[in-house]
Amino acid sequence: MKLDRLLAILVLLINRGRVQAKDLADTFEVSIRTIYRDIDTLGQAGIPVVTYQGASGGIGLAEGYRLDRNVLTDKDLASIVTALRSVSTSHTNVARDLLMEKLSSIVPEAKNEDFQANTSRFIVDYSMWTHPEELQIKLQLIEQGMDQLRPITFTYCSAEGTQTHRTTDPHTLVLKKHSWYLYAFCHERNDFRMFKLVRMRDVVLAQGNFERKPINLQDRPWQQEWATPDNQVALSLRFHARIRHIAEEWFGIENVVSDGEGYYISQVAFPEDNWLYGFILGFGADVEVLEPLHIREEIRRIAEQIVQNYKAHP
Repeated sequence: MKLDRLLAILVLLINRGRVQAKDLADTFEVSIRTIYRDIDTLGQAGIPVVTYQGASGGIGLAEGYRLDRNVLTDKDLASIVTALRSVSTSHTNVARDLLMEKLSSIVPEAKNEDFQANTSRFIVDYSMWTHPEELQIKLQLIEQGMDQLRPITFTYCSAEGTQTHRTTDPHTLVLKKHSWYLYAFCHERNDFRMFKLVRMRDVVLAQGNFERKPINLQDRPWQQEWATPDNQVALSLRFHARIRHIAEEWFGIENVVSDGEGYYISQVAFPEDNWLYGFILGFGADVEVLEPLHIREEIRRIAEQIVQNYKAHP
C-alpha cells in the first residue's frame, strides 16, 4: 500500500540520513519515478524532504527532523524494541524489522546512547542452533493466510505417528519453549486445535476466505490443551548426582530433592506418549523411573530392545 510505503520511506530517511533513489526503488520494488512521486507526496504533507546533488547526494530530511513520539517514554520504546527483537530471533519478518526502525527513529539523537543501553539490558534469544529454511517458509505461509484470511491445508503427524490431512483457518501463531505452534480452527474437527509446526508437512495456502472467529487470546485458550491432557501421568524419577544440574534445568531447583543417599528425586507430570519415553531415555543410565510401575516396565523393555539391536548388528 502507498501509505505504508510513504511511512517506510520516511523512517528510512530519518534513520539513515541520505538515501539514493535507486536504493529506495530496489527496497520497495517500485520504479525510481514512483519513488520521486512519493517524495513529492511527503513534501506536500509538510515533511521537509531535501534532495542533494553530486556523487554523495541523494534524498534526505532537514536536519533535526523527528517523528512525533507522543506519550511514549524512552524506556517504553526500549521495552517494545526489546520484545520485537526477541521475536525476530526465531522468525524473520520485514514488517517487524521496519517497525523497530520506526520506533528507534522517534528517540532524540541526544538520548540515543541511553536508548541503546536500555535495549541491551535484556536479550531473549528464541532462535534454534540452526535455522531450518523449511520452518521459515511455513511461518511465512501461515502469516500470509492470517493476513489474507485464507485457509491453509497440510498433512499433520500426531505424537503417536498418525498422519491426517487438515484444512484449517489460521488464527494465531504461538511460540512456546522454542517451538512454534499454530492455533487454528480445524474443519475436520469443527473446533480449534493446536498444531506443532515441525509436525506439519505439505503446507499449502488454499483458495477462498474465512471469517475470523471471536476468541479471547488473553485467556490463552491453548493452555487448557497443554495443562490437562487426558493421558497425563505423575512420575517419580531418581537422578544420579552427576546430572543433578541437568535435572534442575528441566524441572527447577525446588523440584530436585536429595534423598540423602547420593541421588536426587523429582516428582513431575507429563503426557504419556512416545515423546515421554524418549525424554526419559535421553538421561541415559543416570535416571531411574520409580513410579508408576507400568512406565518403569516400558522403559526397561525399550532399553532391552536397544541392547538386542546392538547385539544383532555389532
